[in-house]
Amino acid sequence: MKKVIFLACLCCTLFACEDVEKKAGEKLQSAREAFEQGNYSEAKVLIDSIKVLYPKAFETRRAGIGLMQEVELKEQERSLVYLDSMLQIKQQDFDAIKSKFTFEKEVEYQKIGYYLHPSQVIEKNLHRSFLRFQVDENGVMSMTSIYCGARNIHHVAVKVIAPDGSFAETPASKDSYETTDLGEKIEKADYRMGEDGNVMGFLYLNKDKSIKVDYLGERSYSTTMSVTDRQAVSSVYELAQILTSITEIKKNMEEANLKKEFIKKKMEERENDYDSKESKKQP
Repeated sequence: MKKVIFLACLCCTLFACEDVEKKAGEKLQSAREAFEQGNYSEAKVLIDSIKVLYPKAFETRRAGIGLMQEVELKEQERSLVYLDSMLQIKQQDFDAIKSKFTFEKEVEYQKIGYYLHPSQVIEKNLHRSFLRFQVDENGVMSMTSIYCGARNIHHVAVKVIAPDGSFAETPASKDSYETTDLGEKIEKADYRMGEDGNVMGFLYLNKDKSIKVDYLGERSYSTTMSVTDRQAVSSVYELAQILTSITEIKKNMEEANLKKEFIKKKMEERENDYDSKESKKQP
């Protein structure tokens, strides 16, 4: 009697396992169909649901891991195609305007060069107090407040004011220095985008307005931005947006390629593991 009961239980267990694998297999087939149609998100949801709904469908779950790797590989490949098309567009935008800027790079000690508006090269602005704008090849924009005068004001920040009274102000510069040339006092303070109190963004938004510049230091000094300086900040700001996009796209492409190679390696390891197990089954 006990033997009969045991055999009955065993049969029920086998039938139950077969039923679980069958249902899990149907879910996996739906996932594969979604994958073949390019619906990668749906395919991943269906594969994940097998683990939740049918935790004991071990064979189907193993097959699901393989399909998930195929899905993730295709996702990275599709992402790379999209990123490459975006990179070409941004590169075309850059190529169309880069001739309008002056490129400066001291190859002896600079790894990254800078673009600036031709009107703001140092040679054309000797003995002048003004705000100078530049952007490096990676899209990082920066501003330098330059003061030239008979005596030092020891400035470390600037405040820019629009006609309606609105303003933006930099925090104290992390990189400032002073020198003297033939009796003329020269001061410079640098500010990077993101560490400038949004002064550069404020100037871009108010590029068509008269802007007053207050140098903040031990002594007061004010000047008004020239039209060419306002044009400079506008053009350099727009160039920075393009170069930033190019840098970000390249970074995303590099990450996608790394993920792609990682997935391919996992797929290869899985295939080798399967072949090894199959060879052990052979008599």
